[in-house]
Amino acid sequence: MPYRTTERLPFTIRRVDNQADLWKAVRMRHAAYDRHVPQFASQLTEPESSDYGDNSVVFIAESKLDGSTLGTARMETNLYGPLHVEESVTLPDWLRGRPLAEMSRLGVDNSRIGRMVKTALLKAGVLYCQDNGIDWALATGRAPIDRQYEQLTFVDVFPELGFVPLRHVGNMPHRVMAFDITTIEQRWTAAAHPLLNFFCHIRHPDIDVGGKAGVSRPVAAGSAAMGVAGAADVSEMYQLVA
Repeated sequence: MPYRTTERLPFTIRRVDNQADLWKAVRMRHAAYDRHVPQFASQLTEPESSDYGDNSVVFIAESKLDGSTLGTARMETNLYGPLHVEESVTLPDWLRGRPLAEMSRLGVDNSRIGRMVKTALLKAGVLYCQDNGIDWALATGRAPIDRQYEQLTFVDVFPELGFVPLRHVGNMPHRVMAFDITTIEQRWTAAAHPLLNFFCHIRHPDIDVGGKAGVSRPVAAGSAAMGVAGAADVSEMYQLVA
Protein backbone atom coordinates (compact mmCIF):
# COMPACT_ATOMS: atom_id res chain seq x y z
CA MET A 1 0.00 0.00 0.00
CA PRO A 2 1.32 3.52 -0.72
CA TYR A 3 2.55 5.30 2.39
CA ARG A 4 2.08 9.04 2.81
CA THR A 5 4.66 9.64 5.51
CA THR A 6 7.27 7.93 7.69
CA GLU A 7 7.21 7.80 11.47
CA ARG A 8 9.72 6.51 14.01
CA LEU A 9 8.70 4.61 17.13
CA PRO A 10 10.43 4.54 20.54
CA PHE A 11 10.84 0.78 20.16
CA THR A 12 11.58 -1.80 17.48
CA ILE A 13 9.65 -4.89 16.42
CA ARG A 14 11.47 -7.73 14.71
CA ARG A 15 11.32 -11.45 14.18
CA VAL A 16 13.00 -13.67 16.74
CA ASP A 17 15.71 -15.74 15.07
CA ASN A 18 17.78 -17.15 17.93
CA GLN A 19 17.31 -18.96 21.22
CA ALA A 20 18.35 -16.06 23.46
CA ASP A 21 15.74 -13.74 21.99
CA LEU A 22 13.11 -16.48 22.02
CA TRP A 23 13.62 -16.83 25.76
CA LYS A 24 13.11 -13.07 26.15
CA ALA A 25 9.79 -13.44 24.36
CA VAL A 26 8.88 -16.46 26.49
CA ARG A 27 9.56 -14.58 29.72
CA MET A 28 7.34 -11.74 28.54
CA ARG A 29 4.66 -14.18 27.44
CA HIS A 30 4.68 -16.00 30.76
CA ALA A 31 4.60 -12.81 32.82
CA ALA A 32 1.74 -11.38 30.76
CA TYR A 33 -0.43 -14.45 31.09
CA ASP A 34 0.50 -14.92 34.73
CA ARG A 35 -1.01 -11.53 35.47
CA HIS A 36 -4.48 -12.61 34.31
CA VAL A 37 -4.62 -16.40 33.93
CA PRO A 38 -1.90 -17.76 36.25
CA GLN A 39 -3.01 -21.39 36.05
CA PHE A 40 -2.61 -21.43 32.27
CA ALA A 41 0.55 -19.33 32.50
CA SER A 42 2.22 -22.20 34.36
CA GLN A 43 2.26 -24.03 31.00
CA LEU A 44 4.11 -21.18 29.30
CA THR A 45 7.42 -21.17 31.13
CA GLU A 46 9.37 -22.59 28.18
CA PRO A 47 9.29 -22.22 24.38
CA GLU A 48 6.44 -24.11 22.74
CA SER A 49 6.76 -26.39 19.73
CA SER A 50 4.81 -23.80 17.74
CA ASP A 51 7.61 -21.28 18.27
CA TYR A 52 9.71 -23.31 15.84
CA GLY A 53 9.23 -24.24 12.22
CA ASP A 54 8.62 -22.79 8.80
CA ASN A 55 4.98 -21.93 9.44
CA SER A 56 5.47 -19.72 12.49
CA VAL A 57 7.27 -16.57 13.53
CA VAL A 58 7.62 -14.90 16.93
CA PHE A 59 7.78 -11.12 17.11
CA ILE A 60 9.55 -9.25 19.89
CA ALA A 61 9.24 -5.54 20.71
CA GLU A 62 12.23 -3.92 22.39
CA SER A 63 12.82 -0.47 23.84
CA LYS A 64 15.30 1.72 21.98
CA LEU A 65 16.21 3.34 25.28
CA ASP A 66 17.43 0.33 27.22
CA GLY A 67 16.74 -2.76 25.10
CA SER A 68 14.12 -4.11 27.48
CA THR A 69 11.40 -6.39 26.15
CA LEU A 70 8.10 -4.54 25.73
CA GLY A 71 5.93 -7.09 23.97
CA THR A 72 5.65 -10.25 21.93
CA ALA A 73 3.27 -12.09 19.63
CA ARG A 74 3.32 -15.20 17.47
CA MET A 75 2.00 -15.64 13.94
CA GLU A 76 1.32 -19.07 12.44
CA THR A 77 0.12 -19.82 8.93
CA ASN A 78 -1.67 -22.81 7.45
CA LEU A 79 0.76 -22.99 4.53
CA TYR A 80 2.38 -26.16 5.93
CA GLY A 81 -0.34 -27.53 8.17
CA PRO A 82 -3.52 -26.68 10.10
CA LEU A 83 -3.73 -23.80 12.55
CA HIS A 84 -3.86 -24.41 16.30
CA VAL A 85 -7.47 -23.29 16.45
CA GLU A 86 -8.36 -26.16 14.11
CA GLU A 87 -7.54 -28.61 16.91
CA SER A 88 -10.80 -27.51 18.52
CA VAL A 89 -13.09 -26.35 15.72
CA THR A 90 -13.81 -27.03 12.06
CA LEU A 91 -13.54 -23.81 10.11
CA PRO A 92 -16.52 -22.79 7.95
CA ASP A 93 -16.51 -23.10 4.17
CA TRP A 94 -15.68 -19.42 3.62
CA LEU A 95 -12.31 -19.91 5.33
CA ARG A 96 -11.47 -23.42 4.17
CA GLY A 97 -8.86 -23.65 1.45
CA ARG A 98 -7.78 -20.04 1.98
CA PRO A 99 -4.31 -18.91 3.06
CA LEU A 100 -4.78 -18.12 6.76
CA ALA A 101 -2.70 -16.95 9.69
CA GLU A 102 -3.41 -17.06 13.41
CA MET A 103 -2.04 -14.53 15.89
CA SER A 104 -1.57 -15.83 19.41
CA ARG A 105 0.46 -15.37 22.60
CA LEU A 106 0.11 -11.59 22.38
CA GLY A 107 1.34 -9.78 25.48
CA VAL A 108 2.73 -6.33 26.23
CA ASP A 109 4.36 -4.35 29.00
CA ASN A 110 1.97 -2.94 31.59
CA SER A 111 3.48 0.54 31.39
CA ARG A 112 2.02 3.52 29.53
CA ILE A 113 3.74 2.49 26.31
CA GLY A 114 2.07 -0.92 26.34
CA ARG A 115 -0.95 0.17 24.32
CA MET A 116 1.23 1.58 21.53
CA VAL A 117 3.31 -1.60 21.52
CA LYS A 118 0.18 -3.72 21.21
CA THR A 119 -1.04 -1.66 18.26
CA ALA A 120 2.36 -1.93 16.58
CA LEU A 121 2.46 -5.71 17.10
CA LEU A 122 -0.95 -5.95 15.45
CA LYS A 123 0.37 -3.93 12.52
CA ALA A 124 3.35 -6.29 12.33
CA GLY A 125 0.87 -9.13 12.02
CA VAL A 126 -0.95 -7.38 9.17
CA LEU A 127 2.32 -6.66 7.36
CA TYR A 128 3.40 -10.27 7.79
CA CYS A 129 0.12 -11.46 6.28
CA GLN A 130 0.43 -9.07 3.36
CA ASP A 131 4.01 -10.14 2.67
CA ASN A 132 3.04 -13.82 2.70
CA GLY A 133 -0.16 -13.69 0.67
CA ILE A 134 -2.48 -14.37 3.61
CA ASP A 135 -6.15 -13.54 3.01
CA TRP A 136 -7.55 -13.80 6.54
CA ALA A 137 -5.99 -13.45 9.99
CA LEU A 138 -7.60 -15.34 12.86
CA ALA A 139 -7.44 -14.48 16.53
CA THR A 140 -9.10 -15.88 19.61
CA GLY A 141 -10.17 -13.65 22.46
CA ARG A 142 -11.56 -14.29 25.90
CA ALA A 143 -13.75 -11.67 27.52
CA PRO A 144 -13.10 -8.75 27.57
CA ILE A 145 -10.23 -9.05 25.05
CA ASP A 146 -12.71 -10.05 22.36
CA ARG A 147 -14.13 -6.52 22.40
CA GLN A 148 -10.75 -5.16 21.33
CA TYR A 149 -10.86 -7.39 18.26
CA GLU A 150 -14.39 -6.17 17.53
CA GLN A 151 -13.09 -2.61 17.54
CA LEU A 152 -10.52 -3.66 14.94
CA THR A 153 -13.41 -4.98 12.76
CA PHE A 154 -12.73 -8.66 13.32
CA VAL A 155 -15.87 -10.73 12.70
CA ASP A 156 -17.11 -13.83 14.48
CA VAL A 157 -16.24 -17.08 12.74
CA PHE A 158 -18.95 -18.86 14.74
CA PRO A 159 -21.54 -16.19 15.63
CA GLU A 160 -24.02 -18.87 16.66
CA LEU A 161 -21.61 -20.41 19.17
CA GLY A 162 -20.14 -17.40 20.93
CA PHE A 163 -17.33 -18.50 23.24
CA VAL A 164 -15.78 -21.89 22.47
CA PRO A 165 -13.36 -23.89 24.67
CA LEU A 166 -10.04 -24.10 22.81
CA ARG A 167 -7.35 -26.68 23.50
CA HIS A 168 -4.37 -24.45 22.71
CA VAL A 169 -5.42 -21.92 25.35
CA GLY A 170 -6.06 -24.34 28.18
CA ASN A 171 -9.67 -25.06 27.16
CA MET A 172 -10.67 -21.57 28.23
CA PRO A 173 -13.71 -20.24 26.32
CA HIS A 174 -12.69 -17.85 23.54
CA ARG A 175 -14.41 -16.22 20.60
CA VAL A 176 -12.88 -17.27 17.29
CA MET A 177 -12.61 -14.16 15.14
CA ALA A 178 -11.36 -13.34 11.65
CA PHE A 179 -9.97 -10.26 9.92
CA ASP A 180 -10.00 -9.72 6.14
CA ILE A 181 -6.45 -8.65 5.34
CA THR A 182 -7.18 -7.93 1.69
CA THR A 183 -9.73 -5.18 2.33
CA ILE A 184 -8.32 -3.44 5.40
CA GLU A 185 -7.75 -0.08 3.74
CA GLN A 186 -11.13 0.01 2.00
CA ARG A 187 -13.08 -1.10 5.08
CA TRP A 188 -11.27 1.20 7.47
CA THR A 189 -11.57 4.15 5.10
CA ALA A 190 -15.32 3.61 4.85
CA ALA A 191 -15.57 3.30 8.62
CA ALA A 192 -13.24 6.26 9.30
CA HIS A 193 -11.36 3.91 11.61
CA PRO A 194 -9.02 5.76 13.99
CA LEU A 195 -6.12 3.41 13.20
CA LEU A 196 -6.37 3.78 9.42
CA ASN A 197 -3.39 6.11 9.13
CA PHE A 198 -1.20 4.12 11.53
CA PHE A 199 -1.79 0.86 9.68
CA CYS A 200 -2.19 1.95 6.07
CA HIS A 201 -0.73 5.42 5.46
CA ILE A 202 2.33 5.68 7.74
CA ARG A 203 5.51 3.73 7.11
CA HIS A 204 7.16 2.50 10.30
CA PRO A 205 10.77 1.42 9.60
CA ASP A 206 11.04 0.20 13.19
CA ILE A 207 8.54 -2.58 12.42
CA ASP A 208 10.55 -5.16 10.49
CA VAL A 209 8.75 -8.41 9.63
CA GLY A 210 11.48 -9.66 7.28
CA GLY A 211 14.37 -11.91 8.11
CA LYS A 212 14.72 -15.62 8.75
CA ALA A 213 11.75 -17.98 8.74
CA GLY A 214 12.00 -18.78 12.42
CA VAL A 215 14.10 -20.19 15.25
CA SER A 216 15.94 -23.47 14.84
CA ARG A 217 14.98 -26.06 17.42
CA PRO A 218 17.85 -26.66 19.86
CA VAL A 219 19.38 -30.10 20.23
CA ALA A 220 18.52 -29.97 23.93
CA ALA A 221 15.66 -28.13 25.56
CA GLY A 222 16.63 -24.80 27.15
CA SER A 223 18.67 -24.52 30.30
CA ALA A 224 17.62 -23.55 33.78
CA ALA A 225 19.80 -20.47 33.53
CA MET A 226 17.64 -19.21 30.68
CA GLY A 227 14.32 -20.24 32.15
CA VAL A 228 11.61 -18.16 33.74
CA ALA A 229 12.45 -18.98 37.33
CA GLY A 230 14.72 -16.34 38.77
CA ALA A 231 14.51 -14.08 35.72
CA ALA A 232 14.23 -10.41 36.56
CA ASP A 233 11.64 -9.85 33.85
CA VAL A 234 9.12 -12.10 35.58
CA SER A 235 8.89 -9.87 38.63
CA GLU A 236 7.78 -6.94 36.50
CA MET A 237 4.14 -6.26 35.74
CA TYR A 238 2.87 -6.87 32.23
CA GLN A 239 -0.57 -6.59 30.67
CA LEU A 240 -2.12 -9.51 28.83
CA VAL A 241 -3.74 -8.39 25.64
CA ALA A 242 -4.70 -11.71 24.09
